[in-house]
Amino acid sequence: MEDTNQIVEAVVAKVGDLKNGEMREVALGDAGKVLLVKEDNQFKAIGNKCTHYGAPLKDGTLCNGRVRCPWHGACFNTSTGDIEDSPGLDSVHSFKVRVEGEDVIVAAPVGELKVWKRTPRVGSCSAADTRVFVIIGGGAAGQSAAETLRDEGFTGRIVLIGKETDLPYDRIKLSKAMTASVDSILLRPESFYQERNIELLLGKEVTELDAEKKTVAIAGGETFKYDGCLVATGGIPRRLPIPGGDLGNVYCLRVPEEAHAIASKAEGKNLVVIGSSFIGMEVAAALVAKAKSVTVVGMEKVPFERVLGAEVGAVLQKLHESKGVKFYLSSTTKEFKGEGSVSAVVLGDGTVLEADVVVVGAGVIPATGFIKGNVDLGRDQSLIVDEFLKAADGLWAAGDVARYPYHLTGEAVRVEHWGMAQTQGRAVARHFLGKQTRQFDIVPFFWTVQFGKSVRYAGHATSFDEVIIQGNPDELKFAAYYVRQGKVLAVAALGMDPLASAAADLLAHDKMPTAAELKAGSADLKALL
Repeated sequence: MEDTNQIVEAVVAKVGDLKNGEMREVALGDAGKVLLVKEDNQFKAIGNKCTHYGAPLKDGTLCNGRVRCPWHGACFNTSTGDIEDSPGLDSVHSFKVRVEGEDVIVAAPVGELKVWKRTPRVGSCSAADTRVFVIIGGGAAGQSAAETLRDEGFTGRIVLIGKETDLPYDRIKLSKAMTASVDSILLRPESFYQERNIELLLGKEVTELDAEKKTVAIAGGETFKYDGCLVATGGIPRRLPIPGGDLGNVYCLRVPEEAHAIASKAEGKNLVVIGSSFIGMEVAAALVAKAKSVTVVGMEKVPFERVLGAEVGAVLQKLHESKGVKFYLSSTTKEFKGEGSVSAVVLGDGTVLEADVVVVGAGVIPATGFIKGNVDLGRDQSLIVDEFLKAADGLWAAGDVARYPYHLTGEAVRVEHWGMAQTQGRAVARHFLGKQTRQFDIVPFFWTVQFGKSVRYAGHATSFDEVIIQGNPDELKFAAYYVRQGKVLAVAALGMDPLASAAADLLAHDKMPTAAELKAGSADLKALL
């Protein structure tokens, strides 16, 4: 049996093989591979794969001591291997490097080469630590905060209260892999929480959070007094206030049971999707090959117009149409018709669409109705927080519910991205423990996959007055730069990896070319790092 603690070492490069700012995947014989990085004339070595979906980090970007995944933007510290920006929960291993003459030598335990993920350490409660941290919400932000608290050495009580009965799971899979079982998309097994003394109160609803008394009450009468509390309740799907909204087979997509029901009932049937943004378009892409027909109804002139602009939206509409999806755009929905279950959708202009199943993807409302006390809520019911994601003394918010000052523009924004929620949850845990003193300054990154094509987006543009397109949209290989007053605020890319990752790094360090510079010629963003 192989000794996983056995140390193997190998000469993996010559000193002159890498320039500063370069990285390379290198092998330690047959034992495994690592990512070798050179920065400031120093060599470092970390795991070679992203812990999210296993992307090769060598194809990503390197900037200021961090490697960014080319697929979904996760970041890893090149000295420690720590994950510093999600998606993903686990860090990568870091390995010892030394230079002898012109040889660069890496030493690594065999076991760490075979398993590239480094799971947070097992911590526990201590009777001497009477502090209580309550997490409301079992999604990305809440789960990330819980395990980060233990990983960072918190020995008080951690109570995670979730309205759903399932363990925390990868919610983004619901619109991309709609038939996936809950067990297959869990973020961690139940044993993970048990080993770390993280109390899970699932299937429980919080009835009141009193920010002044620092108490959380749940249905059934139990009340918790907290030292720290994170509100990470996400959003409540918007339902259309129209006749027939309560008919059978009219769904919003929020939980696995809904995803499974939609996928099952749409097979061989007429599916109508209300909403031409991310949830709606991903559902259409996932089911068009199985349904009899798929029709998307949207208020925009083209899909994704508000976020991605007309040019990119038109490209994605054309892709969908080539697969058989039909569109009714610049349209409103007036009524759902049927007896017991939906049978038709009536549009604002009177058009009637045959429908056996309807999916409504009309956005979400922040789930904050249970909060009382000295806190500020936005017009959309989001919880307004400061640059540390703090809403009141001992109270933080993360994920879809949090409206925070975006450091690059000063705007108060609410970012509904899975990876951002995980990163915010991690930041809250560290801030509570006094281990993070800088403001939350992460550049948002998200992606959408449709028909095997991934659009990756870095930055955040609440509005833009110009979109600069470089590349060839007809070949599904292009970058779109979202500009306001001459400044690039965000970049979307398709078929151009790792351009979006490079854009995130450039935005973070204020190195992004201006609109005028982009118009003067195509930019190699990775070369600018």
